Amino acid sequence: MKAMPDRTPELGLARALVETVVTVADDFDEDRHLGRVSQVCAELLDALAAGVMYTDAQDAVRIATSRRGERLARELLEAQHLGGPCIDCFGSGKPVGPVRLAARDAVARWPEFAARATAQGVDVALAVALRARGRVYGVLGVFAAEPKADSALGLAQALADVAAAGLHNQRAYTECRDLSRQLQAALSSRIRIEQAKGILAERWQTGTDAAFGAMRRYARRERLVMDTVAGMVLQGTLDDAMLQDGYGPSR
Repeated sequence: MKAMPDRTPELGLARALVETVVTVADDFDEDRHLGRVSQVCAELLDALAAGVMYTDAQDAVRIATSRRGERLARELLEAQHLGGPCIDCFGSGKPVGPVRLAARDAVARWPEFAARATAQGVDVALAVALRARGRVYGVLGVFAAEPKADSALGLAQALADVAAAGLHNQRAYTECRDLSRQLQAALSSRIRIEQAKGILAERWQTGTDAAFGAMRRYARRERLVMDTVAGMVLQGTLDDAMLQDGYGPSR
């Protein structure tokens, strides 16, 4: 059976939410995720362009745009360094617009941005925050040639909410994954050190404390980490004379 096309904004929004909900993956790409959200927003609102200005995990400002009007979206987002609806929204966390950019208030508020946008046929702009768990991750900006229905702001906010949830979930997953790897590495290191201590203690017929002391002195002398020394012992690449270096194990 041929799939029925989406006939209402609600169906389009539901499809978009399903498509953007899966973000917990090792190959997740934030730019691609937010670019997709921007494209869906531009399509559903029939806007000239849409884009997201956000901060990445290193707090660097990045931009992701819709394929529709990609150059326009990037230009208008970058043009807001001196002021614009996206900057205002990011600072307050509250929606801005929809705003008629030719209106006196908009021209007075963002003269450079308003002039650049209207010169390229953009009459209306709105901005909504990507907010999750009390944190603003960025802003979704929408640029249109004509006024939109009253539901436009709510629809854009719904897309921004799912985009923010995706970023939050992915970053939380990444933090947990990295912590798990660090803990596993620390545990593996500890096991190798204990194994090396046991090997030396048995070979030297001494206590494990004496074996550990010899390994630690060698590590300090050669400026190596203990895990590296333990690995050398396990691999048999470190002979007793080098390891003891005149100290010898205490019996």
